[in-house]
Amino acid sequence: MSDNTYKATVQYAGDGFLIGTPPSGHTQTIETNGDRKAAQTPLEMLLVSVAACTAADVISILEKKRQDVTDYRVEIEATRRDEYPRAFTGFHIHHIVHGRSVSEKALSDAIELSDTKYCSVAGTVRPTAEITTSYEIIEG
Repeated sequence: MSDNTYKATVQYAGDGFLIGTPPSGHTQTIETNGDRKAAQTPLEMLLVSVAACTAADVISILEKKRQDVTDYRVEIEATRRDEYPRAFTGFHIHHIVHGRSVSEKALSDAIELSDTKYCSVAGTVRPTAEITTSYEIIEG
């Protein structure tokens, strides 16, 4: 298998649950309808994946830029179509960075690089969903 090919499996576990196994081998329980709130739904996993992908990029870039980040959180909000398939049509990603003398330019550049170059998940959803971003820096 080439480095550009990924393979995962999803096994029905009964009672409205699936077990997903990605290439890493770390299994995850998936709820098929979300009624019980016992596990993530596939749509929730996509929402978290968009946020996690950009968060991984941004924090890595900020560390390389030697920014003194003491805490970092990404909040994501999405909108969906009313008709089926109820695909996401837009994502708004808000980056919240706590730190000491964190450069606004460094953060802005890191977000831009993630959004336009590095985040594979954003690159996958962008053809059908608009992605907007915002950020705040909290000193201390």
